[in-house]
Amino acid sequence: MTNDSPNLRMPKSGPSARIDKWLWAARIFKTRSVASDAIKNGRVTIGGSNVKPSHVIKEGDVISVKKPPITYSFKVMACIEQRVGAKLVPMVYENVTDPKQYELLEMSRISGFVDRARGTGRPTKKDRRALDAFADPAMFGFDDEDWNE
Repeated sequence: MTNDSPNLRMPKSGPSARIDKWLWAARIFKTRSVASDAIKNGRVTIGGSNVKPSHVIKEGDVISVKKPPITYSFKVMACIEQRVGAKLVPMVYENVTDPKQYELLEMSRISGFVDRARGTGRPTKKDRRALDAFADPAMFGFDDEDWNE
């Protein structure tokens, strides 16, 4: 199929679009409210500065989106406010993310638990067994009678 077929039509694009609508329409976020929340929480920047969900973007803008553990960068190629099919995404933006960010993502996948700092949260089965072994007085060669004296 080519882009001229009736099934793959780009919605009309104007000279500008709201950033929250564009992030949703370009399939970077699943819903517009999730995109809006990300913008409000400072995870979306344009040129290094935080913006509001109503900020107007234009073609050529570079948008940075933080999705831990990496920061994606997208160059706007079409200002759309209606959601497009996955096959049309390459016509909407160009991914200009630094390759080092993808290396960071791969390293975090290899390392296993990324978001949980050691010692926080619920203990693992191994941790619990270690705690039980530490607390067990028989491990130190004491009997219950010796322990209570």
